[in-house]
Amino acid sequence: MFLSEAESVARLFGRNAVAVHHIGSTAVPGLCSKPIIDMLMEVFDIESVDAMNDLMSVRGYLPRGESGIGGRRFFIKGTETVRTHHLHLFECGHKRIADHLAFRDYLFAHPGEAAEYGRLKHDLAISHRYDIEGYMAGKDGFIGVLIGKAHAWMRATGGGIAAACDAISGDA
Repeated sequence: MFLSEAESVARLFGRNAVAVHHIGSTAVPGLCSKPIIDMLMEVFDIESVDAMNDLMSVRGYLPRGESGIGGRRFFIKGTETVRTHHLHLFECGHKRIADHLAFRDYLFAHPGEAAEYGRLKHDLAISHRYDIEGYMAGKDGFIGVLIGKAHAWMRATGGGIAAACDAISGDA
């Protein structure tokens, strides 16, 4: 499902699309997740993304602007209550790109920590069933620690698993 949708949005953004990455829990085998595919698209020019809002809406994506993260453009596919995809767009070089990819790759390579993260998510989903802000806030500290570990692991090993998590270019 990721590959098909990534190819579609990459074609839509054309030459502005650098790569589309599968991120989030659905990108990590065995990790519990909501049935929403998170995608991160690197673009050359973030400002030009705003001109795509109408076309994205026709494709079923709701534009959400920066949605609380400076330098990002965010789209949800579906409705506010029933979503199938999240599309996060960042200009090449934005720090959040490295954070997302390092986090994904670290969890992929460290199944014990991925399982611990999955248990935390499960517990938070139960205790914050109708409180998405509480659920997200409950994950923040753990995610911050893992992002730090992920960057240290990447530096120490030169690692990452980019080959295992397909990225689609805008010229696909």
